Amino acid sequence: MSKLSQLIAELCPNGVEYIVLEKLLKYEQPTQYIVTSENYDHSYKTPVLTAGQSFILGYTDESNGIYQASKSKPVIIFDDFTTSFHWVDFDFKVKSSAMKILTPTDGNLTIFRYLFYIMKSINYQPASHSRQWISKYSKFKIPIPPISIQQEIVRILDSFTELSTEISTEISTELIARKKQYQYYRDTLLTFDNNVPRVKLGEIAKYSKSRIPATKLNKNNYVGVDNLLADKLGKTKSDYVPLSGNYAGYGNGDILIGNIRPYLKKIWLSDRIGGASGDVLVVKIINAGVLNRYLFHTLSSDCFFHYNMQHAKGTKMPRGNKQAIMKYIIPLPPLAEQQRIVDILDRFDILANNISIGIPAEIEARDKQYQYYRNKLLSFKRLKEEL
Repeated sequence: MSKLSQLIAELCPNGVEYIVLEKLLKYEQPTQYIVTSENYDHSYKTPVLTAGQSFILGYTDESNGIYQASKSKPVIIFDDFTTSFHWVDFDFKVKSSAMKILTPTDGNLTIFRYLFYIMKSINYQPASHSRQWISKYSKFKIPIPPISIQQEIVRILDSFTELSTEISTEISTELIARKKQYQYYRDTLLTFDNNVPRVKLGEIAKYSKSRIPATKLNKNNYVGVDNLLADKLGKTKSDYVPLSGNYAGYGNGDILIGNIRPYLKKIWLSDRIGGASGDVLVVKIINAGVLNRYLFHTLSSDCFFHYNMQHAKGTKMPRGNKQAIMKYIIPLPPLAEQQRIVDILDRFDILANNISIGIPAEIEARDKQYQYYRNKLLSFKRLKEEL
């Protein structure tokens, strides 16, 4: 920080010029790089990306239409609706056309990595579900200090990022081990003989018909497909909150399931009251003989998501079949047995939560500290002629 302060005092004591992003970044539509197959497998070579929170959706064996990025020729993929974006320095294909591929324009005013970090500091929330780059986001003015100052900022922020990545990798490794344990015991406990009755999901639950206005929604209680986490990891805060309209209402104990691309296995057991987008199914229990946590564990099984994909509609953007989902067969042991199963599986949840919630609380604190210093680093006085 002292070196950076010295550089600023020497090179731009009176402030810096602010320039609109569209003069510094050019965009490309990703149409020719869209994946055509849904046959993803980790053994395949090319990642399929989304600019949303999921980022890597899977890996494809398609060999045509691959965007060739690298460490020396990186890009930024930008979600044209949510304004979420990622730095990409490896070959990839994309899931849909609802994004822009950003690269630097010709010239020597900026370092591309600096532009990536400055975009992270832009505090902007889309007011509507419409394309953002051309109409709004590219019009933002950003500070452009001398190159040597940009280089020092990038060095500092890259160090922060590297540390954060190391911590996240350690946690992910431990989470994978915990999750394998959980899956084994869940599948074992939810396997019953023929003496246990079976019912269709529609006999014990229904889809929510209640509505909640946008005025009662915020980042914590609005649930869209983008802020439901893949692989049954619950949800995170939403980057987007609608400002008008009515949405599917959910309550404490309801089960929310992402209905786009069921293979992503997005599911969450609600602990609050809120609203969900039309691409999220809100399942409410209507039978007193079913524990909500028992049903949640049952619907979190790979068997359910495999069934869901078998009956899904569409190829490029498959959606779960709402009618077929309600025909999914649920084993229904007595309440006492349901509670025993829940108690065991919840213990594994607690073990995972010690890692996926407890430790990340420390990471969140570090992230807030990082954001604070990042914003401090990227705050510059404007030149007087620009005021």
